[in-house]
Amino acid sequence: MIKSRPGAAHRETLLYAAYYAPRGSYRLYLVAAELAQKYLTPTDLLIGILGAEGSGKSTLIKGLFPGLELTNDDEGINVRPTPLYDFDPADPFSGHTFHVDVRYELAFHQKYEVAEAVLKAIAHNRRVVVEHFDLIYEALGHNAQVLVGIGEEIIVARPTVFGPFPQVIKSIVDKTIKYRLMAHSAEDITTMVLQEDYKIPFPPLHSDVPQGFVLNFTERPAVDLHELEKKVRAIIAKDVPISPCGDNTISIGAETMPCTGTRTHVSSSGKIENFRLIKEYRYDQISKEYYVIGLVGKRGEEAFEDLIDVEGNYE
Repeated sequence: MIKSRPGAAHRETLLYAAYYAPRGSYRLYLVAAELAQKYLTPTDLLIGILGAEGSGKSTLIKGLFPGLELTNDDEGINVRPTPLYDFDPADPFSGHTFHVDVRYELAFHQKYEVAEAVLKAIAHNRRVVVEHFDLIYEALGHNAQVLVGIGEEIIVARPTVFGPFPQVIKSIVDKTIKYRLMAHSAEDITTMVLQEDYKIPFPPLHSDVPQGFVLNFTERPAVDLHELEKKVRAIIAKDVPISPCGDNTISIGAETMPCTGTRTHVSSSGKIENFRLIKEYRYDQISKEYYVIGLVGKRGEEAFEDLIDVEGNYE
């Protein structure tokens, strides 16, 4: 039993929460909205965002704080000079929430200048969302009230003086982001093969599993999964380039296809490691859907196969 003195201040008991990070902006927006509702309060003034390039930090921030203008997003578009430096507590029209991308700002400012601007804002009860928080942590002299890291998973933490610290969360998400990039690329290649070779339209819903993906179908596709796997592996073996080529569009070699997470990919198909399909369709009695499950990475690295009974239907 946990006891406290009458009238004592509440102590936050959340150490951290971990969610699987979905691919595609719409899915990530939905998860971010859920995280904001569960873990953010109006009194949280310093929010630290952590993650590698292409991990979805900008999309995550937009979902956590709808309407917030990012000063420099992952597309490299500087919307306007960072408003944080122009903050004047005497100005009644000054904003309440600011965004700052530390890695971008360090090209123009010293760390202490960025830290001073952040500390000034939060001292006057303004919220600051700090992207690449690990780069400014020591200069600030204290941790954020909420840390959010994104790799293959999303980690949300409310640090105490004992941690967790930004460098630790950053190291965790940086290790797993490679699986998210590989899985997303393998997912899009599989979808492309289904469209081109089997005339199966874009599946209505894509889902996520650790180190893999799920394609959902309302009817069981007439596709041999062994054959489908060979076709996808053949494209992977060609090591064709994968890159954004317009709004919500990517190119896979000479082909183009829609994608709402254009930067969350490996740069070429040859970087997808150990792609395989579970060689049976899984049927969900509740949703009445058939699932095609694809995986990347090695077994023993927390692969989804280690969590389910695949009955020998993998190679």
